Amino acid sequence: MTRRILGPFNRVEGDLEVQVDVTDGRVTQARVNSPMFRGFERMLLGRAPMDALTIVPRICGICSVSQSVAAARALADASGTVMPANGVHAINLMLACENLADHLTHFYVFFMPDFTRAIYANMPWFAESQRRFGALIGSTPGNGLHNRAAVAARARWFELMGTLGGKWPHTGSILPGGSARTIEVTDRVRLLSRLREMRTFLETTLFGAPLEEIAALDDAAALAVWRRRGADSDMALFLNIAEDAQLSALGQGPGRYLSYGAYADTQNVPALEKGIWDARTAQKQLLDSTQIAEDTHHAWYRAEIDTMPLHPSTGLTEPDADKPGAYSWNKAPRLAGQVVETGALARQLVDGQPLVRALVAQTGGNVQTRVLARLIEIARILPLMEQWLHALAPREPFYVAHTLPDVAQGVGLTEAARGSLGHWVSIDKGRISRYQIIAPTSWNFSPRDAAGTPGALEAALVGAPMDTANGQDSVAVQHIVRSFDPCMVCTVH
Repeated sequence: MTRRILGPFNRVEGDLEVQVDVTDGRVTQARVNSPMFRGFERMLLGRAPMDALTIVPRICGICSVSQSVAAARALADASGTVMPANGVHAINLMLACENLADHLTHFYVFFMPDFTRAIYANMPWFAESQRRFGALIGSTPGNGLHNRAAVAARARWFELMGTLGGKWPHTGSILPGGSARTIEVTDRVRLLSRLREMRTFLETTLFGAPLEEIAALDDAAALAVWRRRGADSDMALFLNIAEDAQLSALGQGPGRYLSYGAYADTQNVPALEKGIWDARTAQKQLLDSTQIAEDTHHAWYRAEIDTMPLHPSTGLTEPDADKPGAYSWNKAPRLAGQVVETGALARQLVDGQPLVRALVAQTGGNVQTRVLARLIEIARILPLMEQWLHALAPREPFYVAHTLPDVAQGVGLTEAARGSLGHWVSIDKGRISRYQIIAPTSWNFSPRDAAGTPGALEAALVGAPMDTANGQDSVAVQHIVRSFDPCMVCTVH
């Protein structure tokens, strides 16, 4: 048996280390370490509740809107505030703008460049992969052609946030009572123009087909038919690569998937449903958020709180860097004591997207289905944004005033690009007395719990091939880690 520590990983937001035990060329055990503690939950203690709207977006520079939305919803819940329809649509637009951009970045910048590595030089698609996804800086003319195009499209896409929220990241316009920025009729015309521009890029480069056609794919046979017709698209190339690299055999998830529901409307009905999908029984289950608890047995937090996992509404964040047996700053969230996976794959499974459910039924939750679910979600998000823009009512309010009581509790649940994000706030004497956050990567990259059960990534890495003889990092491990798209700065907020 050989033990190796992999990290720090590049193309990952924040610090990540993975310790693997390898026997006969396969990973037999993995431990995932989030090595950087930042302490945002502790920073918030004793502050005015509205300070959270300024502080928590700074947890992360690539999913700050998601943090703002969760914080605003927690404070709205604590104050009993109901947002007006325009505010709901505006915040959904901002969240969708950020999530779509994150999906695009993951595919073109984080994930696909791994298939331009020399280990794949003999594959028939290698040259084309280099041409489309190679490093942005290189000596080969035309290298990274679509990579560059995607980054440019993303930059123009974020001009949406200037109109919607004033700036990105860390917009200050998302409030418990709605959006502080009014979207005028002339603004809507400009926003629709940006949506049409992104639709053109997606339909000509990423998909090679209308978004609605991609979103309507319903089984493996339909995907195969589309793949032959969309052979020049980047998604078709991904599917070719996934087949040759056997990505469906890598990174099997835990089989239980969590979604808080995404993009709720004025009646609090999400556009993408909430719940649990159990792939083992192919059944959807209701979500009971009271069953969430954080286990700290193997995390660097005070041993006194290890006796019983705590719900985040009563959770504690008391660091203990010298705690025996601990190996991560990430707590271990569990739902009814069980490991779950969250992210675009979970959202599409819970919401019932037929292609994603069909593929997971065949091969499980794996590297291929995680990436494909994000692409399917892109095709579904932009048409929703078009609907929300058209639903805005001129001269109607985007914001209502709210009053926070001196004593209150609130919870804000939302879906970031990487999965389910929750904020739990307690207010006492007009000040924050408790603030707990569970980020998507907290779920997916959790350490073992008190029973020794590994987190989703730790279990997904078992069985991955790894070349220890040549002292090289395993490309399979890289693919598995990147398929979850970790945001470690959120994890160890």
